[in-house]
Amino acid sequence: MSTKVFADEPGITAEGLPVEHELPDRVGVVVLGGGLAGAAAMLAAAEEGQYVILLEKLPVLGGSTIRSAGLSAFVGTDEQRAQGIADSEELLREDLLTVGLHRNDPELVDTYVSHQAGTYRWLKAHGVEYGHIHAASGQSAPRSHPSDTTAMLRSLFTAAGRLGARIIVDAPVERLVADGGRVTGVVVERDGARHTILCDAVVVATGGFARDRELLDRVAPQMQHALLAGGPGNSGDGMVMAQALGAGVRDLPWIKGTYGIYHEPHPDEDGTGILAVYKGAIMVDAHGRRFVDESRPYKELGDASLAQEGGRTWQVFDAQAMAQSSDEVPIYDFANRLAAGMLETADTIEELAERLGTDPGVLEQTVRDYNARITAGERDAFGREHLVGAVGRPTPIDAPPFHAQLSGTVVLATYCGLTVDPAMRVLDVFGEPIERLYAAGEVVGGLHGAGYMTGTSIGKSAIFGRIAGRHAAREESDLQW
Repeated sequence: MSTKVFADEPGITAEGLPVEHELPDRVGVVVLGGGLAGAAAMLAAAEEGQYVILLEKLPVLGGSTIRSAGLSAFVGTDEQRAQGIADSEELLREDLLTVGLHRNDPELVDTYVSHQAGTYRWLKAHGVEYGHIHAASGQSAPRSHPSDTTAMLRSLFTAAGRLGARIIVDAPVERLVADGGRVTGVVVERDGARHTILCDAVVVATGGFARDRELLDRVAPQMQHALLAGGPGNSGDGMVMAQALGAGVRDLPWIKGTYGIYHEPHPDEDGTGILAVYKGAIMVDAHGRRFVDESRPYKELGDASLAQEGGRTWQVFDAQAMAQSSDEVPIYDFANRLAAGMLETADTIEELAERLGTDPGVLEQTVRDYNARITAGERDAFGREHLVGAVGRPTPIDAPPFHAQLSGTVVLATYCGLTVDPAMRVLDVFGEPIERLYAAGEVVGGLHGAGYMTGTSIGKSAIFGRIAGRHAAREESDLQW
């Protein structure tokens, strides 16, 4: 299967950003990767007074960040208060552990929770804006804060540039340099030559390996029928470079895909898919049968869909769900999917079943049974009680017109990786820090455990990136300037 899902590869051009073209010989902190974790680390290190260079191996910036839905899981925010949402850090922590089946590293969970409010305020102080909050997967209260990820990254890069930090694109790092167990620099391959940059600390923020089919096949064979659509540079190189120095890894068995992606390449698929299930849709297989509680986290829905014949299933919904379409949140942007011809539509369930090619009478019976149980107040056949997480109640699918999207599962991010401590120091296989090596973002394992709560990927990139940048900048310099 091709590793390219979309016709175009999105990215942020370097125009107007603090870009440097020449590779330096030495620098205070080197940050690897131009997504949100790298941007946060770059700015945080620059705010500590360090000279920082961010190296991006591609000609554009953004990584997986700009492919995401742009949702950050924060609590106690201005936006939650404005919408009258009751939430707390205690509930956030409980949700993270519950969704992760308590396979998470509790120290990293505590780090996320204790630093999220400060990071939220820090981002807003740098011009990041958040829109209307929605409930989402794994959340006991609505806490998904939508943002424009491109604007966010540009704001952070620009702020870091004002403090003297610089970005270098087209600069693939080949390996980390270490002396006596201490990281002392990186080797960059450029124009057929190798260039060593000495530094006091390195922050690895290179993302995961969602684009490396070979590596995924080795560690996550259950993703055989999944599409691959993470950042185009997400090949696992940062993780592998750190492993070459003895770094430990964790959570590889819990790699999951995101449900709801359009089933084939389409110019209007932005990479996030839709989750009509969280607004009242049901999921059915090729025969027209339900097979899962649709309120489950969308990573679990991805697992359930991949287990069906061909790994592709339908989201079926009605006009009530369509009325909740929001172009502010890509996963709920149903109306634009309809306009783009990505939905099947009919005036009756019978007509819809014909369009979908399900077995005669099966989809019709599935919808009748689903509606009847809701109307009678009976227990759902698959235990569904809510729309998403613990929020919202299902309603009958009975308002025409009816819609369906043929949905697959996509690996956008791998949510596993290097072992780190709360200071984001990379730990070796014995649990000891590798001196002057830090990591943040998707390349880090331990936070999510066996499951994923919406908003914690973007959230941890900002939170952990900021922490990594601060600590990396505080390393005592050994360089001769």
